Amino acid sequence: MAGWRGGGGMLDALRGRLIVSCQPVPGGPLDRPDIVAALALAALAGGAAGLRVEGVANLRAVRAATAAPLIGLIKRDLAGTDVRITPRLADVDALADAGADIVALDATDRARPESVAALVGRVRARGRLAMADCATAAEGRGALAAGAALLGSTLSGYTGGPVPEEPDYDLVAALAALGAFAVAEGRYHRPDQAARAVALGADAVTVGTAITRPEHVTAWFAQAVWGRHG
Repeated sequence: MAGWRGGGGMLDALRGRLIVSCQPVPGGPLDRPDIVAALALAALAGGAAGLRVEGVANLRAVRAATAAPLIGLIKRDLAGTDVRITPRLADVDALADAGADIVALDATDRARPESVAALVGRVRARGRLAMADCATAAEGRGALAAGAALLGSTLSGYTGGPVPEEPDYDLVAALAALGAFAVAEGRYHRPDQAARAVALGADAVTVGTAITRPEHVTAWFAQAVWGRHG
C-alpha cells in the first residue's frame, strides 16, 4: 500500500494529532510483524494519525496494511557507540525501501558511526522526511540546521544517569521554539501529559508503552493492587 510522499501535507495530517509507537517488548509475545500490523490498525481505529514502527519486517507489514504516515527506525547495538536509532546510512536506505515516510534517527551529540548531517542528507536524498530524536535543544538546533523536518524529545533522559519518571516538558517547549515540527515523545503515559505537551507547543505527541506494551501497563496495575494488599 502506497504511503505519503508530500512532506507538507504529511506534517499537516500529523499536526495536533497522536502518533502511536508500535514497538512491542523485544522477544515478547506481541513481537511479530503480523501482530505489529494489528496493533497499528487498532491504534488508527482509536484515533491515531500516524505510526512509529521499528524494524524492516515490521515496517513492511504495517505499510501493507495502511497508507497512514509511517515513521520508521532501526535499532542496533553497535560496538563503540551508544547510538542505537538508525545509526547507519544503509539503515536509512532499508527503511525507505520498506515504506517509511519519515525516518527517525538519533541526533544526540555522542560518538557515532555516521554524522547526523550525513544521515539527514541520505533521508532527504531518498525523498523522505528526517525526524531527529534529541536529548537537548542544542541537538535539535543542529539537526534542524542539517535539514531535519521533525524534532523529537525522544531521547531526553536516555543518554546517561537515572531515567526520570515524567516527560521532559521543557525540552518540548524549547524544540517548538526552534520553529520545526516538534514531537513530544518519551514517558507519555497519561492523556493529561499529552495535553500538557500540546499546550507547551508540541505539534504532535507520540505514545508507545502505554498503548502497545501491555506487559508494562499490566505491571503498573499489578503493582498498585499488590502494593495495597501485599
